[in-house]
Amino acid sequence: DAGVHSKAWYAATCDRKTAEDALYQSNKDGSFLIRKSSGQDSRQPYTLVVFYNRRVYNIPIRFIESTRQYALGREKSGEERFDSVAEIVENHQRTSLVLIDSQNNTKDSTKLKHIVRVS
Repeated sequence: DAGVHSKAWYAATCDRKTAEDALYQSNKDGSFLIRKSSGQDSRQPYTLVVFYNRRVYNIPIRFIESTRQYALGREKSGEERFDSVAEIVENHQRTSLVLIDSQNNTKDSTKLKHIVRVS
């Protein structure tokens, strides 16, 4: 268990479009939620959805089978790994999360500040 089910920021039945719409409506930098990933892949079970600078970022959360830990985005050397998805959220409420826009090749960063609930 990734420690997500009882959390206010976990939108279990939410699809990508619903999540993005909810974040655009919040219109606050640092708004976020976590949803199940669209593709049913056990190695990428969840997606962190973050609003920043009028944009929505969908960041995959990977499950690393060998260590039974979680990590954000694509695999990279020296990446931070966490024992639960809840730890990722708690960490990035304190320390900035780097947001990479692959289309415009820009980098931003924000903390996870505002939980968005999807009705």
